[in-house]
Amino acid sequence: MSSLVTSVYRRIMENSMDTKPIHKVLWRFAGCVTGLAMIAGIPAHAAVDGPTASHSIAFSNSYAGSDFRKVMVRNWQEIAAQAQKDGLIREAPVVSANNSASEQAAQIQDMIVKGVNAIVILAASDTALNGVIRDACNAGIVVVVMASLVTERCVYTVDYNWSAMGRVEMDYIAERLKGNGTLLEIRGIAGDATDKNISDGIRKAASDYPGLRFAKTVYGNWTASVARKEVALALPSLPSIDAVATQGGDGYGAAMAFKAAGRPLPIIVMGNRQDELALWKQERDANGYETVSVSASPSVSQVGFWVAQQILAGKQVPKFVEVPLVRIDAKDLDAWLATMPVGGAANPFYGQASVTAMIDAANNNTTAPPAPVPEVMKQ
Repeated sequence: MSSLVTSVYRRIMENSMDTKPIHKVLWRFAGCVTGLAMIAGIPAHAAVDGPTASHSIAFSNSYAGSDFRKVMVRNWQEIAAQAQKDGLIREAPVVSANNSASEQAAQIQDMIVKGVNAIVILAASDTALNGVIRDACNAGIVVVVMASLVTERCVYTVDYNWSAMGRVEMDYIAERLKGNGTLLEIRGIAGDATDKNISDGIRKAASDYPGLRFAKTVYGNWTASVARKEVALALPSLPSIDAVATQGGDGYGAAMAFKAAGRPLPIIVMGNRQDELALWKQERDANGYETVSVSASPSVSQVGFWVAQQILAGKQVPKFVEVPLVRIDAKDLDAWLATMPVGGAANPFYGQASVTAMIDAANNNTTAPPAPVPEVMKQ
């Protein structure tokens, strides 16, 4: 175990010292060690070392137009490059569509023709890709659908508990408002299955608090610019808003819309993006502003990669593997913000060991291991 930890540490330091702050490097190393410690001495939690060196794992991404998605793609490329160096895979190409299901389907068909061994998909539609996904499964290709849903049943799914996200938001808002207040909901992309799941979770949790009333719903497309525009258009017709329920990537835009309208800043649930957390810190330091932040992580692509690799290696993997949401409370704000570059997001590192622990939690019907809180260490 000690030699393996040393090897991991050496590789991280070699690949990171020129480009990453020391606290981020140490956090990634700590994440690797934590994952390794979770499986040390527990054979059932060990990664399977099946022969995958000649295999290819492709990533089909529905779009790459947001900062979150760009970080997600970089995370995939980084983990895949290391896996290639370690002789675990042959290649791991990424292809992104322009939020078009038909374009994504054509790209997946091309992957099938090229004979990849596994495809990890972040789907543009829960139904439009079913045909090409079935073609892939029939060709013996492992298909992992990540952070999205499809109705084709031959796939493995790596995703979050979106109802839990809604529960975090509503419980926090209800506690702060003592169960009574007027809310604005900002949704994601209309027609997207994940958007619906998050919104359903928010509404289900809100039903426990009859004093919470939604005045309006807008769609922010999970981006600050769209959220700012849509909230700004809605505000003139709205009463005083006490809190804003969000889906991630929209908190900063919402805050800017309230400020531009000359309205007081309500409780806005943030979505773990750097601009949102920087604004929260600024408002906290100036005015004592309080909120909470919860969202998915762009490093879910690393989870998707390792799940596919472990299936190819022969590990028993259930049809659904839960990825922990990243929740940031006030006490951890500074630590998380210190790890993020401008335009970034909360981005815990998921190596093979930590993803193996997620797989085993799913196999054993136990809670997925939480995302680690970074420990910022000064030189």
